[in-house]
Amino acid sequence: MQTRALGNDTVGRVEVGAVGLGLMTFDQTGHQPREQLLDTVRAALDAGVTLFDTADAYGPGQQLGAEAQGENEKLVASILDELGVRDRVLLATKGGAFRTEGGGWDHDGSPEHLYRAVDASLSRLGVEQIALWQHHRPDPKADYAETIGALTEIAASGKVRMIGLSNADPGQIRAAHESLGDSLVSVQNQFSPKFRSSRPEIDVCAELELAFLPWSPLGGLSDAKELATQHPAFQQVAQAHGVSAQQVALAWELAQSPVVIPIPGAKRPESIRDSAAAADLELAPDELAALDQD
Repeated sequence: MQTRALGNDTVGRVEVGAVGLGLMTFDQTGHQPREQLLDTVRAALDAGVTLFDTADAYGPGQQLGAEAQGENEKLVASILDELGVRDRVLLATKGGAFRTEGGGWDHDGSPEHLYRAVDASLSRLGVEQIALWQHHRPDPKADYAETIGALTEIAASGKVRMIGLSNADPGQIRAAHESLGDSLVSVQNQFSPKFRSSRPEIDVCAELELAFLPWSPLGGLSDAKELATQHPAFQQVAQAHGVSAQQVALAWELAQSPVVIPIPGAKRPESIRDSAAAADLELAPDELAALDQD
């Protein structure tokens, strides 16, 4: 698979597969046998996927409520250890969100919470330094300047190698970059055929040489009726190439900018193989123009 850069000369530039793997849906409380998840990770690595993304708030929230906090991190760490592939993966996580009773979500951008979150993730992941630690979402109850100050201290602590933002707007990205400098390497926002309002954030990332990691990058394509009625160009281009519309969507996102690294979720080997193949799918200029207008 072709690679794209994460990081810089100051913190260390890492080449990762142009398509990553979002791990939010990894779960062993439902109908995902562990062997299936192991096979999915094996398939991802075989296809050249090296950026794996989790978060301390990911987990089976409906079943466990607040007890879900950290469950995904522990599961992912155990799978990587069982397979012996830690050295083949850049494992990213996030902090600043937490699960509530009943499976809901809330956010805490206070410095105290963020410091605790980093330490807890270090323990659950079983590492001495987190490769990429991302602030999950701005907390409307917290002063964002104080949040940025905490991120700056976390970057200086040596507990994390690189800092990322998630769900940040252009002004927040610029403010964080001014404080963090080269420690800030990425922004993870929603971007997909269905959700395109993060285009300004992609442009800011390109300007500041930050990676942009689209989450939920296949939005709008999971339902056949929605695909046919809302995004027919993706279906038409897919048929022309003999591939899935999902693969076309990822190839389209990769074409938006060299800084884009989509992180589609997958919990089956065939899903991540299909997504990974998008890195080698060449779309013609007229196809990209049609997708841009779809």
